[in-house]
Amino acid sequence: MTAALEVSNLTVTYGAAIIGLEDVSMSVPEGGIVALLGANGAGKSTMLKAISGLLQFENGRATPGAIRYRGKDMTSAPSYKRARDGILHVREGRYVFTNLTVEENLDAAAFARDTNQPGAKRNHDEIYHYFPQLAARKSGFAGFLSGGEQQMLAIGRALYARPKLLMVDEASMGLAPKIAAEIFQILAKINQEQKLSILVVEQNVGLALQYASYGYVLESGRIVQHGSSDQLLDRDELSKRYLGG
Repeated sequence: MTAALEVSNLTVTYGAAIIGLEDVSMSVPEGGIVALLGANGAGKSTMLKAISGLLQFENGRATPGAIRYRGKDMTSAPSYKRARDGILHVREGRYVFTNLTVEENLDAAAFARDTNQPGAKRNHDEIYHYFPQLAARKSGFAGFLSGGEQQMLAIGRALYARPKLLMVDEASMGLAPKIAAEIFQILAKINQEQKLSILVVEQNVGLALQYASYGYVLESGRIVQHGSSDQLLDRDELSKRYLGG
């Protein structure tokens, strides 16, 4: 299967000495869902920042190594170009404008992206198709949404730019299990209907591997295990460490 994303032998450093990732290689197939798993501080968010080009804002450097997106070398590309080319990063922490309404948040997402190209801009109904809860609260301020609804809005804002690779950082963090499962069900629906490539970063291994076809496990900035979801779930060491098995 053709790769939407290929990361090869990537090392990330912060400042002169702090190593965030070391010799990491991974890929996301076109139209697939892949999970990047690991405990807090393992380097998962650093990986997404390296892919989306946000490292430069945190004094980080991705070198040596290479990041290829749909066959193009993006290792040195600025973050705005990566976003324009279809790499969208839903960051940990539910980044929404709390003092704007749901609809105004979606409008702001459209304004912030380069949506001058034909077909680039979505209307709100397309977003509400996946998130009907937001439609019911479209005139309400985002600051009064539940944590799950704010996560839905953050994902909806990213979808507004018609991404080809959607990266979601800790979608389930702080959410009740039922709501977290609902978020993943929606991501799976988006993947199926739009053939959108998705990379999810998760500490909730069991939940992520229900929906991802392949997973990578990060520890201290290095890939220590990888395989199909079934293979990873069958490994006793992974089960004991992350699933309490």
